[in-house]
Amino acid sequence: MQFLIQLLQVTKTYWNGEIATEALQGIDLNVQRGDFLAIMGPSGCGKSTLLNIIGLLDMPTSGEHWFLGQKMTKLNEKQRAEFRKRNIGFVFQNFNLIDELSVQENVELPLMYLGFSQKERKQKSYQMLEKLKLAHKAKYFPSQLSGGGQQKVAIARALCIEPQILLADEPTGNLDSKNSEEIMQILWQLNQEGVTILMVTHSAQDASYAHHIIDMLDGVIVSRQSLNALRHNLANS
Repeated sequence: MQFLIQLLQVTKTYWNGEIATEALQGIDLNVQRGDFLAIMGPSGCGKSTLLNIIGLLDMPTSGEHWFLGQKMTKLNEKQRAEFRKRNIGFVFQNFNLIDELSVQENVELPLMYLGFSQKERKQKSYQMLEKLKLAHKAKYFPSQLSGGGQQKVAIARALCIEPQILLADEPTGNLDSKNSEEIMQILWQLNQEGVTILMVTHSAQDASYAHHIIDMLDGVIVSRQSLNALRHNLANS
């Protein structure tokens, strides 16, 4: 079986002078198409570092990172950036929208970087806003939306390129419970439609939407729990 993503004995060490911090220690991780994985653990355990390496925002110190059968650790910085913008969608805790651009213009940005024509950008971005029930706010600016609304725009922007995987770093971290539930319902529905999702979260409620929960501690994966298996056992008990 060829995994969508495979990490083999990945480490990440940060240096401050002569002081070394081992952020990741021998990580092995496989991600299949259609997976929904939640990565949990205390602050500083390596969750975001792991997400950044998978998302090609950072490079491991050692080990192998395979994506779509290609060895990412063999690519140079320019090649990684090109691969990233075509294959990976990002959703961040702080939305990372550009205030001076309209909702639709924010969603269009990744398509512009990929060289789509203006007509194609307008069409694809509007279709994505329609999918997330935001088309009526296409000309709004981010500041005119609630936090939940802004995160929906961020999701639309991430999905516009039809990525191989959606990486979400604390996607509900700045939202109230009602908006958090709505965002998680959207992510769950997207996964049902085939979108592969890898999410970092502190929320057990958010993690309950995933297929698997990966627990980290001190740069190590300490457990991987299958919620699908648990749900199956409960349904048949």
